[in-house]
Amino acid sequence: MTLDDIVKAAFAAAFPGVETPGLRVVPATDPKFGDYQCNDALKIAKKVGMKPRDAAQKVADALDKACFEKVEVAGPGFLNLTVRGDWIAQRLSELAKADKCGIPQSGKGKRVVIDYSSPNAAKQMHIGHIRSTVIGCSIDRIFRSLGYDVIADNHLGDWGTQFGILIKGYRECLTDEERANLTVANLEKCYVLSAAKAKEEDGVWKDACRAELVKLQQGDKENLALWKRFIEISIGEFERMYAKLGVKFDTYRGESFYNPLMPGVVEKLVKAGLAVESEGALVVNLENENLGVAIVRKSDGGYNYTTSDLACVEKRVEDYDPERIIYVTDDRQKLHFAQFFSICAKLGQKVKLVHVPFGLMSYQGKAISTREGNLIRLDDLLSEAVRRAYDIVKERGGSEELAAQIGIGAVKYADLSHDPATAIDFNWDKALALEGNSGPYLQYAHARVCSLLAKAGGVDAAPEGFIIATEPEKRLALQLLEFPGAVVRAAEAYKPSVLAEYLFQTAQLYSSFYQNTPVLKSEEPVRTARLKLCRLFGEIVKMALSLLGIEAPEHI
Repeated sequence: MTLDDIVKAAFAAAFPGVETPGLRVVPATDPKFGDYQCNDALKIAKKVGMKPRDAAQKVADALDKACFEKVEVAGPGFLNLTVRGDWIAQRLSELAKADKCGIPQSGKGKRVVIDYSSPNAAKQMHIGHIRSTVIGCSIDRIFRSLGYDVIADNHLGDWGTQFGILIKGYRECLTDEERANLTVANLEKCYVLSAAKAKEEDGVWKDACRAELVKLQQGDKENLALWKRFIEISIGEFERMYAKLGVKFDTYRGESFYNPLMPGVVEKLVKAGLAVESEGALVVNLENENLGVAIVRKSDGGYNYTTSDLACVEKRVEDYDPERIIYVTDDRQKLHFAQFFSICAKLGQKVKLVHVPFGLMSYQGKAISTREGNLIRLDDLLSEAVRRAYDIVKERGGSEELAAQIGIGAVKYADLSHDPATAIDFNWDKALALEGNSGPYLQYAHARVCSLLAKAGGVDAAPEGFIIATEPEKRLALQLLEFPGAVVRAAEAYKPSVLAEYLFQTAQLYSSFYQNTPVLKSEEPVRTARLKLCRLFGEIVKMALSLLGIEAPEHI
């Protein structure tokens, strides 16, 4: 029986028939207030016509005292709860027995589609792509850990005007050798050159690019073969980057996949009376919702992201029947998602749609762009991270593999430790920090506990035998018991930063425990009990790092 269950039972006994939705027992903000607090007596007091302190006292009197060392009513009606050491030990045993470190399988039988990363074909990935990729991957891992069936979809930018520019540039801006040994870097080069020519005043090049695009859209065999080659090369390069980052996708359904479905979507919108003509275009008027006007077919007959995403939702519901669809994109797209979510609701879509917006990444205070000359390639970022990490670990005999685990882990954690909504100004030293609230600090905490257990010659595998006798032990133990809840909160908020914050706090408490509590020099049975606590800490750190997409080396 959890602490929440025990307190809920006391509320039910004190106030029969009175509902207490959302009742929560939370860790105390300060140890002087006990171990846990519950403030729900303030809410129920209004329902039952009592003073909050009196309501809190009635709940305190009804509590099963078997697990509590002390129960106090404080302030206007707070319940301060101090739990017994033997109750903590029992809960630790249950946690040690549980699969996945006690993460509840609340997602069993439910399917989720997560749409993230989504780079544009024929372009190299740069540091601006890191946020969607690592935030999306972590949310993906967190939902899988909760038992959800997750479909990770990379919605590639693989269709549109840029391919007319690319095809024209491929034919006339690259050398024979570059065409024969085509890379994404070559494709990016020919796009830049071709786009520059398309801006020339006479418009001849631009018209030629448009003609190549029309041929592609009409199924011209030669242009279609080139387009397929461009996509194949692009995905190969993306997968090389994803392999470095430990990211995997279940599907790569790009914009081209949904292109044939868009006319049908527009037809449905017209039949439903949602799409109306305006200046030659078809639009959905959402001004009553303060969302402006959403164009679903342009005046030239072309479609846009709203139409594509509407087709995408329809197809995902048809193919996967998901409980929800999660989109991880930058916050500049908030209006777009608000518009198309509203249109989906008007079309009768029942699937839950969630937009996880993240703040933009800048570099030295400037927006990342080719014009600013600060477009750092993702490959260069990861290589530099590994190089810097290797300069440190090689002095201790560390390998390049270890350097990759540390360096890439540092880059990921530097992002994931921030609330996704926060804008990040990229800084090499901060991103690759090897101490403080950083990925390497947490990896080292895991390696240190592995070393301790190895030095101890292992520890009894039985999950029982925990003893909570000192305050540092108690603080660490209570924090470990919060792990399943931290995973649930991270999923509910769609914020890996919740888990990162929990992990850093846990590592700090372990450090305090280790510095103030003898482990190997303790007498039995305390020695074994403390080693069990250390082992459980190591297992939870490893699991939490895995949910962030970060490896946990056993030796550093």
